[in-house]
Amino acid sequence: MSRKLRIRMKRSSIGKHRKAKLTLRALGLKKIGDVVEKKDTPQIRGMLRNVAHIVEVEEIEEETKND
Repeated sequence: MSRKLRIRMKRSSIGKHRKAKLTLRALGLKKIGDVVEKKDTPQIRGMLRNVAHIVEVEEIEEETKND
């Protein structure tokens, strides 16, 4: 099973630094309450450190399908 992160935007990006706003867009978050699921990679973790004060992160286990 691979690990995924469920990322939810909990605060507005108004008044935040440009880098934080661009990071949110790169993650696919546009509005408060938006939720995206991303693979748990070092690159995504680094992006989340940049916007930790704006997002809420939950680790989830992705089930693999065995056919």
